[in-house]
Amino acid sequence: MPRKQVKVYLPAIERRAEIDTREEKRLPTGGSERVLFIDDEQVLVEVGSKILETLGYHVTTKNSSAEALALFRSKPDNFDLVITDQTMPNMTGDELARELILLRPDIPVIICTGFSTKMNEEKACEMGIKAFVMKPLLMHDMAKTIRKVLDTE
Repeated sequence: MPRKQVKVYLPAIERRAEIDTREEKRLPTGGSERVLFIDDEQVLVEVGSKILETLGYHVTTKNSSAEALALFRSKPDNFDLVITDQTMPNMTGDELARELILLRPDIPVIICTGFSTKMNEEKACEMGIKAFVMKPLLMHDMAKTIRKVLDTE
């Protein structure tokens, strides 16, 4: 059986492609602060840690809210910021944040969530949580939120 030949005709372009000269989104300057990062999913702990380290922060990670609380209780002054997932087994992020703030009222806490009917930005603010971030965690957004939280303390 003979093959049929197909011809495709495309219009000629008479102008050159323009180079995008827009300024790239610059990351807000990172810092050297000490961050406690908590998420029950190990892959998200690794991603979060990598983002924070790239931004210059000193990171301690936990994938259990109970372990994070125990660590914070033993060394409350070892952290400048806590970033926690909202939806975790045994103790949710807002419950953890409440305990951390009781232990150290000046500790800034950022809550992250992919979806939660229990927590939103307004509720987080009422609890004393400094920021509410939706997942996925993007480096630029995290950098901006962290600096906003830390620089207003």
